[in-house]
Amino acid sequence: MATPRTAIVLQPSLLARLDEARARTDSLFDLLPPNSFYDRPIPERHRLIFYLGHLEAFDRNLLSGALGLQSQDTTLDKLFAFGIDPVDGGLPTDVPSDWPNIGVVERYKRDVREKLDSKLRDRNGVSSPEPALLDGTLLQVAIEHRLMHAETLAYLLHNLPVDRKTPQPVPSADTSPSPERRQALIPTGSATLGQAKGADGAFGWDNEFGTEEISVPSFSIDVFPVTNGEYLQFVQSGGYQDSKHWTPEDWDWKTQQRLEHPFFWSRKADSNCSSASASDPSTQWNYRAMFGTMPLPESWPVYVSHAEASAFARWSGKKLPTEAQWHRAAYGTPEGGERMYPWGDAQPESHHGNFHHQRWDPTPVDAHSAGASAFGVFDLLGNGWEWTSTLFGPLNGFEPFPFYRGYSADFFDGKHFVMKGGSARTDACMVRRSFRNWFQPHYPYAYATFRCVEE
Repeated sequence: MATPRTAIVLQPSLLARLDEARARTDSLFDLLPPNSFYDRPIPERHRLIFYLGHLEAFDRNLLSGALGLQSQDTTLDKLFAFGIDPVDGGLPTDVPSDWPNIGVVERYKRDVREKLDSKLRDRNGVSSPEPALLDGTLLQVAIEHRLMHAETLAYLLHNLPVDRKTPQPVPSADTSPSPERRQALIPTGSATLGQAKGADGAFGWDNEFGTEEISVPSFSIDVFPVTNGEYLQFVQSGGYQDSKHWTPEDWDWKTQQRLEHPFFWSRKADSNCSSASASDPSTQWNYRAMFGTMPLPESWPVYVSHAEASAFARWSGKKLPTEAQWHRAAYGTPEGGERMYPWGDAQPESHHGNFHHQRWDPTPVDAHSAGASAFGVFDLLGNGWEWTSTLFGPLNGFEPFPFYRGYSADFFDGKHFVMKGGSARTDACMVRRSFRNWFQPHYPYAYATFRCVEE
């Protein structure tokens, strides 16, 4: 191991970002009354109390060694260390009494922050043998991990009944019409995935490093993500009742789960339609927003699983884009160059898209014309992560983080698909071009939408 370096003062901007990230997650927990912390809004995930402890446990486990700190509560460090991503139908079976009470977890949270901050904010600087601490990498990991969980917490809370959350204003109905469906022609060109190591000192997760330049033949892509209004046509056509649109695995899952419509939709509970089938044109729909229901906003992007997105694509005679096709449409230009963002090289701002915690819910897919790509493709960053047909895997030259070896590698299993873009709850720092998200194909809870291509 390298010998300790001269003490340095960590970047104030990173410490300020850590404070901001903590405030983000603290504000989400403020939406929970005490009796809701032991709820499990999504069967595949931990109870909410886990996340209250997890964010600090992650920071302690990540930073303590580099800072020379000894843990004083290894039991809680271990209990809150890892989330879960169950596959093949396995679900957690713990009960509320298996978890500590809120007071214990809050004290743990305060203790961890105080101990870490006493080192991170020492006016005499930090001395450590860990280069990844001194160059800011570990702090970036702690910040972005927390911000990822701010989004995870948002969709967990979304699935919590409204009466189990601190009251908030009921959302207003959005009656904007779904924009006319059209496609943009993307000429043959190249797409550069990933980022080079050491490029301007830019941060990235391990799966973002290593660049691949891929030649992409010409194709057409939807100008807008598929909207609730467009997806409604698939539902009304009997798309959930016809197995020819689904792979055998997806059909079995859909049948087992008794799915007849997207997870974020619900039938209007009135005498005229409550007993009608999902495909009946007389069935009327509500949308389950974060803090209440509203008539289905047809101009908003539809949120569905990869299985449902793929079924719609087959029904429409199209496909989901590959990761390279999505990149080409988002960042390419007719002249052959590539942009940092769809709109150019300017840093992300609110007029570019619905991201960075601006809203709890989506906006119409045509609401942010300033964020359009060089090919006139809208709504690429924010408003909903976009499914691709690409299985999540390493880029050329992939090396796992030595301090977090399983972050990506544990999911190179052929069971997760790459997602691009971002949602309303995605922090602006993670709408960078190289960022890659991923989920299992049968996970309907995330803020995930899609668009289709024709080759």
